[in-house]
Amino acid sequence: MTGFSAMAQVDTTSNNLMNELDSKTAKPAGKPPVKVFLAQRLINANTVEMLQKGHFEFKVVHNFGDASGRNGGIRNAFGLDGSTDIKIAFLYGISKNLNVIVSRNKGDGQVFTLWELGLKYKILEQRENDPTHPLSLAIFANGVSSSQRASTDSTRENYYRKTSDRQSQVLQVMVARKFGKWFSLQLNPTYVHTNYVVKNDVNHIFAMGGALRVPIYKRFVFIADYFHAFRPKSSVDSLKLKGVNFYDALGVGLELVTPGHIFHVNFTNSTNILENRFIPHTTSSWKKGQYRWGFTITRDFVLRRNKNKK
Repeated sequence: MTGFSAMAQVDTTSNNLMNELDSKTAKPAGKPPVKVFLAQRLINANTVEMLQKGHFEFKVVHNFGDASGRNGGIRNAFGLDGSTDIKIAFLYGISKNLNVIVSRNKGDGQVFTLWELGLKYKILEQRENDPTHPLSLAIFANGVSSSQRASTDSTRENYYRKTSDRQSQVLQVMVARKFGKWFSLQLNPTYVHTNYVVKNDVNHIFAMGGALRVPIYKRFVFIADYFHAFRPKSSVDSLKLKGVNFYDALGVGLELVTPGHIFHVNFTNSTNILENRFIPHTTSSWKKGQYRWGFTITRDFVLRRNKNKK
């Protein structure tokens, strides 16, 4: 995407009539942008928020094991004894509207050791009491590749015959709006392409996601996100005969806002963290107790300051 901006300046030494006309038609100062969410990621969903220009962020995302069900309970400290996926990411704000993401992911299921390179670009920004800027709009795209050893079993997802079989891509649009001071709502239409899939699976999947943020009491906020993958029924039925059942990814949590810090207590049935994996391959069910704790730790560093700002 390419953006263009232009600014015109009026010559104040012109005649009085021109000055008077200009003063009557001058546009008011730009209204401040709205912070729809407080972070670049909610639970499973990306948000429209961006890392500031010149800022570098180190991020660790962790999903534990099943909190309940057959593999959970007190025996494994409600999932705290294990982990399903771990993401270590580095983000950098190239500009206020463009971020670059590099990450290493443990992965879960049959595909491990995933490397991600992504870009996030903000196109529109909601502004306070400005009907001409009612929404925030951003685009996210990534490419992911696995570095694990290829399997010799053709029924497995990591049966890599060539380098391109290891790769997958995501294109996601985020459209969000904050309604007054009460709640924020976002839609995440997403397209996932996986270069290699097992028999009866599909390479292309479209999904619709959504994110919600609702203040409860003072600094406590309820957060949730959800993704539904539109997988063909023929694929669902074929894989179900092999014992593979797919579920929608649902995450719920509580956000605590304190001066300088934001804390999330999250639960999700998704084991994988990357969109490339959890959208087409969530096989854990809330009803079976296959949900887990998750947390995110971030640390920001200022690498390049704006000299025009204090």
